[in-house]
Amino acid sequence: MDTILVTGGAGFIGSCLVRQLVVAGDWNVVTLDLLTYAASQRTLDEVIGNPRHTFVQGDIADTDLVAKLLAQHQPRAIVHLAAESHVDRSIDGPRKFVETNIVGTFTLLGATLRHWQSLSQVDREKFRFVHVSTDEVFGALAAVGTFDEESPYRPNSPYAASKAASDHLVRAYHQTYGLPTILTNSSNNYGPYQHPEKLVPLMALNALDGRALPVYGSGHQVRDWLHVSDHTAALELIVRRGEIGETYCIGGDCERTNLEMIQSIADIADELQGRAANTSRERITHVADRPGHDWRYALDASKLRRELCWLPRVKLEEGLRETVAWYAEHRDWVEEVSRGFDRDQRLGLGSSGA
Repeated sequence: MDTILVTGGAGFIGSCLVRQLVVAGDWNVVTLDLLTYAASQRTLDEVIGNPRHTFVQGDIADTDLVAKLLAQHQPRAIVHLAAESHVDRSIDGPRKFVETNIVGTFTLLGATLRHWQSLSQVDREKFRFVHVSTDEVFGALAAVGTFDEESPYRPNSPYAASKAASDHLVRAYHQTYGLPTILTNSSNNYGPYQHPEKLVPLMALNALDGRALPVYGSGHQVRDWLHVSDHTAALELIVRRGEIGETYCIGGDCERTNLEMIQSIADIADELQGRAANTSRERITHVADRPGHDWRYALDASKLRRELCWLPRVKLEEGLRETVAWYAEHRDWVEEVSRGFDRDQRLGLGSSGA
């Protein structure tokens, strides 16, 4: 049975992928995660103790550790998800994003290249390095059009810039050294186990608790929403059948304004709590916008659909209801991962750039 190394495998998207791969029974999985504030081993409860899963706490920037894991487990593929990912935090403190997303990816690539070069020709041909990135590297769209695999990079936040840099490094390691890499760029994910600093869980928890629902600016910014399980299904397909050196956009074809998303979450929370209609909508408040806030993202996933026969399966209304209900039912997990996180504290207004 082949092995996959998943970096960032105790985070939101990574843990969904790990659970998917292990439960399906087709892979042995090694999870490497530093367990920063946004990750928790609780996300992996479903697979802890499974003989096909190995958890290692460690840093992608630890060359010796990565080299040891690669030599010991001989993975057929690496899916690289480890990253700092919250735009607001990147505005307040971009250095950590440079260290993890750029330097960390650079270090991981170096260790991976040395391992790949040591393999037999047959194993070299089977090996894949799948780098998971974001639509934010492309910047902002106007009211019409979509991003695709040929879109130019125009990152506008420190987070997006750090991911863009890591994308370029991955592409360079393929072009320069022949490392068999594949790039992916996904739209906004939502679903269970997402850290409460992100829009959907933050609004879900605030609505469930009868708190204010802060909207940045007008709330008319548009995002393309994708359930995390549809994203990870695409990633597994790409590991199995994606073409080396290619990029795949993974989009949900499901555009909503931030305000529309918050209104939907508010309505679901009211229904779950047995409240009168529009109770939570009345708590929506508009606050100062995020600096450099991109107006619209939308991805064209037709290449992925055409070449790998992937389709998103979770409808937004169904997935959003499941997600809000999950947060209502998993307060112990929320409390554990939220230690030191204040839902009333506004992030993303920093101006130091340090």
